[in-house]
Amino acid sequence: MKIMTVFGTRPEAIKLAPIIHELSNRNIEQVVCVTGQHREMLDQMLGFFDINPDIDLQLMKQNQTLTDIAQGILSGFSKALKDAKPSAVIVQGDTSTTFFAALCAFYEKIPVYHVEAGLRTNNMYDPFPEEINRRLVTQLATMNFAPTQLAVDNLIKSGAKSDTVYMTGNTVVDALLWAEKKIEKPENVALDIDYAKSKVILLTTHRRENLDSAMDNIFKSVLRLMEDNEDVRFIFPVHLNPFILQKAKSYFGSLTNNRIILTEPLSYPDLIFIMKNSYLVMTDSGGIQEEAPSLGKPVVVLRNTTERPEGIDAGTAILAGTSENKIYSITNELIKDKAAYEKMANAVNPYGNGNSAEQIIGHIVDDQSNK
Repeated sequence: MKIMTVFGTRPEAIKLAPIIHELSNRNIEQVVCVTGQHREMLDQMLGFFDINPDIDLQLMKQNQTLTDIAQGILSGFSKALKDAKPSAVIVQGDTSTTFFAALCAFYEKIPVYHVEAGLRTNNMYDPFPEEINRRLVTQLATMNFAPTQLAVDNLIKSGAKSDTVYMTGNTVVDALLWAEKKIEKPENVALDIDYAKSKVILLTTHRRENLDSAMDNIFKSVLRLMEDNEDVRFIFPVHLNPFILQKAKSYFGSLTNNRIILTEPLSYPDLIFIMKNSYLVMTDSGGIQEEAPSLGKPVVVLRNTTERPEGIDAGTAILAGTSENKIYSITNELIKDKAAYEKMANAVNPYGNGNSAEQIIGHIVDDQSNK
């Protein structure tokens, strides 16, 4: 048994770190391959989780297109498989790394195990290209590990056989609980503020589908929220995309270090620290919709659709869309209405209790032992 994990972005690294640690705990031979799809943010995670890749494809380059990423992974990972000769490949989520690595493994007739499988919006262009990536990986995977019952149902509807689908919770909770114990204060001194003096809101936005008027609407709603709530302060880690950087500075540049702190993308430890000490979270991120509820923080989802409706159904998150007025009214209610806030803050997180990696590796070991 020789298990290869492959990933290329920060979210993948976070959610596969518990898998890699569990393989090490069981003394299972493993090969860790990174594509470097997101270089700087990926490297932060490798250091924090003490992961040393065996193979680094170093695919990141300036202004790369989806086609560039596809070509690099198909070429580089195909060679990595031939060199390492694993008996199985583990992929996570819905990135381009996930899909093209799974495709390479399929071409080599190597079993593919898909972590966090079954998420769907049923809109092929939202999110883009993730919705199609995860649908296609379902068809390639030997086993699909679903975080929730809804994800299980989606997989069965997609044609996956029931005896290849397992509900395991989400490894993001494993990673979060592991990380929380290590973090005492932020690494970035600008974030070492008095969180008891104000209602600090963590804001993140970066998705392709929001890189238009939707982002203007998000930023306008933030300005209104600050104007109408003197006790509110924002922390906004700005994505490295030059378009987002420029737009953020045009809206908030004069407010930095006063009502809103603009920072570079946060390290994972700092993100967890801010979430833990924030009042609530406004985000278009997928992973944060799962992480924040584990810390008892309401999530205002800045998207028109989400592949994580379990949080909406459970009451830990609310889908605000990208309308300025709707974002403002939903968030403003949570700021001013204590009962509405407490109802969300105390809702039960539907994404598991922190033993997902143990379950997943148990299923993989059983499957590999029978081959």
